Amino acid sequence: MERTGPTVRFSGLLAAVTAAVLAAGALVATAPAAGAADVDLTRNGGFESGLDGWSCTAASGAVVSTPVHGGTKALKATPAGSDNAKCSQTITVKPNSSYTLSAWVQGSYVYLGASGTGTTDVSTWTQSSGAWKQLTTTFRTGPSTTSVSVYTHGWYGTPAHYVDDLSLVGPGGDPVVIPAVPAGLKTTAITSSSVALSWNAVSGASGYNVYRGGTKVATATGPSATVTGLTPSTAYSFQVSATNAAGESAKSAAVTATTTEGGGGGDTKLPARALVGYLHSSFANGSGYTRMADVPDSWDVINLAFGEPTSVTSGDIRFSLCPVAECPNVESEAEFKAAIKAKQAAGKKVLISIGGQNGQVQLASTAARDAFVTSVSKIIDTYGLDGLDIDFEGHSLSLNTGDTDFRSPTSPVIVNLISAVKSLKAKYGSDFVLTMAPETFFVQLGYQFYGSGPWGGQDPRAGAYLPVIHALRDDLTLLHVQDYNSGPIMGLDNQYHTMGGADFHIAMTDMLLAGFPVAGDTTKVFPGLRPDQVAIGLPASSQAGNGHTTPAEVNKALNCLIKKTDCGSYQTHGTWSDLRGLMTWSINWDRFNNWEFSKNFDAYFGN
Repeated sequence: MERTGPTVRFSGLLAAVTAAVLAAGALVATAPAAGAADVDLTRNGGFESGLDGWSCTAASGAVVSTPVHGGTKALKATPAGSDNAKCSQTITVKPNSSYTLSAWVQGSYVYLGASGTGTTDVSTWTQSSGAWKQLTTTFRTGPSTTSVSVYTHGWYGTPAHYVDDLSLVGPGGDPVVIPAVPAGLKTTAITSSSVALSWNAVSGASGYNVYRGGTKVATATGPSATVTGLTPSTAYSFQVSATNAAGESAKSAAVTATTTEGGGGGDTKLPARALVGYLHSSFANGSGYTRMADVPDSWDVINLAFGEPTSVTSGDIRFSLCPVAECPNVESEAEFKAAIKAKQAAGKKVLISIGGQNGQVQLASTAARDAFVTSVSKIIDTYGLDGLDIDFEGHSLSLNTGDTDFRSPTSPVIVNLISAVKSLKAKYGSDFVLTMAPETFFVQLGYQFYGSGPWGGQDPRAGAYLPVIHALRDDLTLLHVQDYNSGPIMGLDNQYHTMGGADFHIAMTDMLLAGFPVAGDTTKVFPGLRPDQVAIGLPASSQAGNGHTTPAEVNKALNCLIKKTDCGSYQTHGTWSDLRGLMTWSINWDRFNNWEFSKNFDAYFGN
C-alpha cells in the first residue's frame, strides 16, 4: 500500500533465477545424420497454420509473414517484463531413442531446448542478431519417456525475435493410450474446509481429475491435490482419474474424509459480501484526508493506515493521527475514538494495519516479537479496535537459505511473526479479526519460485507470505492480495497474466482458492483457502496504484469466480460462490474518485 502515487515494485527475481541457465547454455552443436526411419515429429513447425500446436506465454507469440526463413509464415515472440516469450509444444516420442532438435532463429539471445527427456534436458542459444541462424541440439530419451516438451524463448528486456522451420527428427512415438486407473488414493491432511489427497503416479498420464461425490471439483498435473471450500464437520467421498491426450481413465476406488470443526477465523460476524478499505489516518497524500465519521456505510472493514515501527527490527509499533500541519481537517483523538465506536455499533470492523510501503517490519528476534505483541496490543486497546491487518511489504519478510518448506518455516522473521499473531489471537479471543494484504510477489509467485531456491540465487522474498498464511489459516478472517503494482504472474494454466483486467483477478484469486504446488513441487502443495476467507484487492482509482481495473472488468471477474460466467480464456478450478468480496486501496482514493469503487460494489451485490 502506498502513501503516494503508483510505484511498480516487482523484483528482478526471474532474471536472477535464470542467470544460471544463460551461463550453462550450450553453443550450436553439429548433429549426427538422422536414421532412415526417422521423421519430423513437430506439428506446424513452420508456423504456416498460425500457433496451432503451440502454447505461448501471455500474449508474447504471434505469427508474421515477414521476415520468414521458409514458407510464408514465422513466429514472432516478444519478451515483456518477467515474461521471456516462451513458446512450447509437447511431442510423443519413443523411450531410449535419439532425437535432433533444430530451428532457424533471428534475434539476440534466442533459446531452443527440450525438457522432460528423462535423461539430460538440453538447450542451445545464439547471441547474435541480424541474419537467420540455425540452432541445433540432440538428446536421448530415458527408458520410460514417452513425450518431451520442445520450446523456444528469448531473454528478459530484449527485442522481439523470430523462429521458423522448427523440427524434431527421430523415431515416432507409439500411439497414446488411455492411462490406467490411479491406485493408492489417500488423505494426507484435513482441515475444517479442505482435504488434501495423494495417490500413486500413473505411467503415461498428463494430468488427473479429482471428484467429490461423483462431481469433478479439481484437476492436477501431479499425484496430489487439495479440495477446498468444504463445510466443517462434514463427511465427503473422493475419487481420482488419470488423463492424457487419448482420454480419461475410470475413477479410482473412493476414500472418505470428514472435515474438522470450524476454526476461529470464521467467527467474526462479517457480512456474506464484505467491502474492505484502507483509511489514510496517520498521513495525507494526493487523495486528501478523510475523517472516520465521514466514511460511508458501504465499508464493512476499515483498516487504519498505518502502524509503523520505531525501527525496522525493533518490533515496536506506533500509531497516531495525522498531524494538523499535514491534515488541517483531522479530527481530535476523542472524535476519532467516538467515530470508531459508532462504526462498530453499526456492525463495522475497524483494524490497525501494520506496515505499508514505508513501514518495514522485521521480527528477527524474540525481543522484537514480544515488543510487537505489546505495542500492537496497546494500539488495539487505546482505540478499541477489532483486530489486525498485516500489510508487510518490501523487505519485511524473506526466507533464509535452506528454508524450503512453507509447512515448517525456520526463518526467524517468519516464525516470530506467526508466534506474535497467535499470541494476539489468544489474547483477544475468537472475535479477533485477522486480515492480510500481501503483494502477488509474496504469494502467487510461489507457484514458480520459493525463497532463494534449492541452489540459491533467487530472490529470498519470493512466496515468503505462504508459510504465514498457512500457519494462520484457521485464524485468518480475510486474505486480500494486492492485485496491483505487480509484474506478470503465472497462473495455474501455466500462462502469464497481466494486471489491469478481469483475467488477472480471476487467475490470481483462483490460485488462492484451488491451492497450488509451491515452486512446482507436487509434494509441497499449498492448500486452498475457503472462499469466505478471500477478497480481491484492487486500486480504487487510476491514481491509487498501477493496475487499476474498470468497474466493468471488476464485474467480469466477480461473475467468473462466483457464477463461472464471463471467464474468458482462463478456466477456474471451481465455482467460488462464497467469495467474500473486495478490498481497495483506498477509501480516501475512492472518495477522490467520486466513490466509483464502492458504488459499483453496492450495485453489483444489491446493497
